[in-house]
Amino acid sequence: MAAPGAFLVPVLLLLLCGPGPYPAAADSQPGVECVLFNEEYMNCTWGNKEMPTVNYSLFYWYKNTSDKAVECKHYLLHQGVRVGCYFKKNELIQFQTFHVLINASVGGKTLEIPSKHMELQDLVKPEAPVNLTIRNMSNNQLQLTWASPYPRNRCLEHAVKYKSNKDTSWTELSVNGDVFSLPSVDYEKSYTFYVRSKINKFCGRTQFWSEWSVPAIWGSNSTSKGTVEELYWFGIRTVLVPIASCLLLLVLVILLVRMERVWVILMPRIPNPSKNFDELFITHNGNFQEWTGVPKDVVESFKPNYSENICYVTELPPKDSHEPLWDSSNHAPPPMPGPPATSSEHSHYQNSYGRL
Repeated sequence: MAAPGAFLVPVLLLLLCGPGPYPAAADSQPGVECVLFNEEYMNCTWGNKEMPTVNYSLFYWYKNTSDKAVECKHYLLHQGVRVGCYFKKNELIQFQTFHVLINASVGGKTLEIPSKHMELQDLVKPEAPVNLTIRNMSNNQLQLTWASPYPRNRCLEHAVKYKSNKDTSWTELSVNGDVFSLPSVDYEKSYTFYVRSKINKFCGRTQFWSEWSVPAIWGSNSTSKGTVEELYWFGIRTVLVPIASCLLLLVLVILLVRMERVWVILMPRIPNPSKNFDELFITHNGNFQEWTGVPKDVVESFKPNYSENICYVTELPPKDSHEPLWDSSNHAPPPMPGPPATSSEHSHYQNSYGRL
């Protein structure tokens, strides 16, 4: 039968060599990760997929400047729990070793998140390129250019990915500089381009690529071509035609007004005199003297104020007549005038005078 002490030895070895009181907490917490965004600010975050339930504190220092640790001034919070630290540009010093210490005190014990010293020039993540421009060069060649917001453009290397609407996969190429050429393009295809940037090996050993840029598209397929053409004609019908019609009408009105003025200057109109005599015919009923203002006494002076005696003329009788002739020396009254002679008698008397 084995001695009782033989069973105690494995138990003691297990307790002495086994994990400590907080092994799971130490192993479940990953290290801190810092990213310097475009050399403008830096974020250092910690934690894993399960959010930390303890508020950690971050202390940092630079090896060549001071050994005194400084606590983070701007913590990043998520649901009230510290998950990172934000560093402003004036708090960052490149090409000097950067140290961080992250710990928390729980139940009288200290919890630490593993960390290591870092070089900030190796943590730079540039901003995505902007202003992508495509030019159609000769010999069916496309030229893609872009710009980068990163302040030191010579420290960048770029990657371009593209594909046509007929391709199933992307083609990605490394590019030095900010120009990319694609030869032998098909005008029946549509091409889409993306660009991203990274610090090259001459300025740092970072592995952080920027985000992909906004896509640049060249060409069109039949569907997009039809859509663009439809929108083009729709714009012409609804916008251009009404505006052109209004402008044409305005021009015609202006020309008509100007021609009317020129015609009046060259060929002045004859004034209508009827308007000047409206008062004569309407107010004075055609009375010219009243209209002209001639006094009534003057008008009366032109009227005749005398009368003439009536002179009766008779014809002489023929010679063979035995009636005596009266002359002015006779005092007998002349016979009373009879009715006027008829036309036959008048002609008879004319014939009698003809025989005298």
